[in-house]
Amino acid sequence: MEQEAERLYELLKKDTNCKSLLSKALTPERVKELKAKKTKFNGTLADCIRSGCENTDSGVGVYASDPEAYTTFAPLLDAVIKDYHKVDTLNHPNPDFGDVDKLDFGDLDPSGNVIVSTRVRVGRSHDSYGFPPVISKEDRVDMEKKTVAALAKLDGELKGTYHPLTGMSKETQTQLTEDHFLFNNSDRFLEAAGGYKDWPTGRGIYFNNNKTFLVWVNEEDHLRFISMQKGGNLKEVYVRLVKAIRALETSGLSFAKRDGLGYLTFCPSNLGTTLCVSVHIKIPKLAASPDFKAFCDKLNIQARGIHGEHTESVGGVYDISNKRRLGLTEIQAIQEMRKGVEAVIAEEKKLAGN
Repeated sequence: MEQEAERLYELLKKDTNCKSLLSKALTPERVKELKAKKTKFNGTLADCIRSGCENTDSGVGVYASDPEAYTTFAPLLDAVIKDYHKVDTLNHPNPDFGDVDKLDFGDLDPSGNVIVSTRVRVGRSHDSYGFPPVISKEDRVDMEKKTVAALAKLDGELKGTYHPLTGMSKETQTQLTEDHFLFNNSDRFLEAAGGYKDWPTGRGIYFNNNKTFLVWVNEEDHLRFISMQKGGNLKEVYVRLVKAIRALETSGLSFAKRDGLGYLTFCPSNLGTTLCVSVHIKIPKLAASPDFKAFCDKLNIQARGIHGEHTESVGGVYDISNKRRLGLTEIQAIQEMRKGVEAVIAEEKKLAGN
C-alpha cells in the first residue's frame, strides 16, 4: 500500500511539465503523512492519486476513493479543493433550495428565439458505499437495487422506467445515444481511477415518460439527477429537480456530506451544491466579440461549444453554465446563473441593435 503510493508519486514527479492540481498539492511531506492511512472503505492514498499519476496531463488529477477519503486524506484533498474552487476557506453552507413556490423568475426567454434548451443537474453519493476505486461488484449491484427501489416510488411527472445497461438491446442503445442520454466507458482518466470496473454491471439510466427527468446510476458518480427541457423555462426545470431530490431523500436514500464541503462526489471538482445549470443559447454576436470570455467571467459563468469542453460552437449556439458550486447555497447558484443568462441575452440584443 505504502509502496504503491510512493511508486505513483515517482511517476508524477518524472513529468517535470505536469501542471495538474495534484502535482502542486502532493508534496513529499504529504505522501509521507498519508501513504499508510486507510478509510473504513479500505480506500488508500494510492487509490486517490492513481489516475493523476498515470495521466500527467490531467487537469485535477485526484479522485476520492470513497466519502471518508475527504476526511482521512483531507491535507491533500482540501488543498486541491481550495485551488480548484478558488476559495480560501472550506465553509460551504447548509443546503437551501429556496421556496420553490415563490421563485422570482420563470422563462428567461419568452420569445423562444434565443435559448434552445435548459438543464439543471446534481451529483449525489450514497453515504454507505465507496467510490469506483474501492467498491466491489456485489456492492455496486446492491447499491443499484436500493437506487432502483427508491426511483420506483417516484410519481406524477417524475414517474418513469429504469433501463439497466446490462442486457440493453441495440435499439434502446441507439435511441438513448441519439437522445444524448447514454453514457459510455471511454474516458482514460476515469478508467485509471477504476471508474469502469465490472462495466456495465450495476449501471443504468432512469427517465420519466416526458424525458425531462433523468437519473444516471453508477456512471462516474453513484447518482446524477438531471432535469431538462427545450426552451428557457429555468423555473420549471429547477422545481422539477428539487421535487425529485426531496422525494428521493424521503424514500430511503441517504447522501454523503462533510461539514464545510457540502455534498460529496467522486471528483473534488464537484462538491458543495454539486449543482450545474446550463443553457444552450444562440449568441453569435456576443460570442464573436473579443470581450466574450471576460464578459462571462465577470458573471461567474462559462461558455463552451455545445458538444462539451474544448469543442467549437455550432451556428453561434453555446453551452453556458455556472462556475461556482462550492461556498454558496443552491438557490444562490441558480440566481447567479439566472442573472448571468439575462445579462448575456441583453448584451446579444444590444450588439444586434435590438
